[in-house]
Amino acid sequence: MGWVSHGRHPISARFRGWDILSGAGNGERGERWRAVNTRIGVLRVLGSAILFCIGMGGCQMNLTDLSEEAVSAQTQQAPPGRTAEESNGVVIMDESPLPDAYPRTAYLYTFHVRGNYVTPLHWRIEKGELPPGIKLEDHGTLHGEPERAGEFQFTVSVTDSGKPQQAVQKQFVLRVVAGLELAWKAPAHVSGSRIEGSTQVTNTTPDDIDLTFIVLAVATENSRATAIGYQHFLLKRGTIGMELSFGENLPRGSYKVHVDAVGEVAKKNAIYRDRMESSALYVAVGP
Repeated sequence: MGWVSHGRHPISARFRGWDILSGAGNGERGERWRAVNTRIGVLRVLGSAILFCIGMGGCQMNLTDLSEEAVSAQTQQAPPGRTAEESNGVVIMDESPLPDAYPRTAYLYTFHVRGNYVTPLHWRIEKGELPPGIKLEDHGTLHGEPERAGEFQFTVSVTDSGKPQQAVQKQFVLRVVAGLELAWKAPAHVSGSRIEGSTQVTNTTPDDIDLTFIVLAVATENSRATAIGYQHFLLKRGTIGMELSFGENLPRGSYKVHVDAVGEVAKKNAIYRDRMESSALYVAVGP
């Protein structure tokens, strides 16, 4: 037992220059060193127990049970550079709420994980609902064009391909913000042989928008479209309820009015859209 009095373990003495006790090294070699480190910890626990019994004049113990407890205590420790949670399985890294989305505007977001897991991973919605127009792919990507504004809560799960499989869930919130919004100021109506009206446009995005505003009167009989309003300008961020008017003389017939606003932020490769449609309007006066 002379090695005890010198404070040096015979196995650790063979690996001077390599920090075996701290689990240094990566990859397969690092795993081998960590395995050896675990066994060293077991020997230390057993050695301490034996010395204690010798000092006390002898005692009874079940060395098999003690060995198993020591192995369990050592193996439950997280490897260097990892948390205990990561060592036990997969962890969803993303935080809630997710980045905002905008109605009728392309949205793309991919979930991320860390930890010990076996690929491929499989994602799904466990409860709650996504915004209409958005779907979650099996590989963890949200994409689509939200149909309406609102706040949506849902829980996603991810399952790895290990045997046994590991699975974890996390709740998220996705807000669909009305970034570019149209509303009727004076709803489309007939005045003699003319269809006219006005809208309000709002920009609540963080950017100035290159806006194209177009109004079409579409004949219900043959779907022929006639432009009765058009504007193209820079819509400043924070603009609320700017009035945009339209109107034009039309031949006799029945029409529906389609109002479209499309805004672009080139530096972000972002497109915002909103649209409205009137009920059928009949022009009775005209050629």
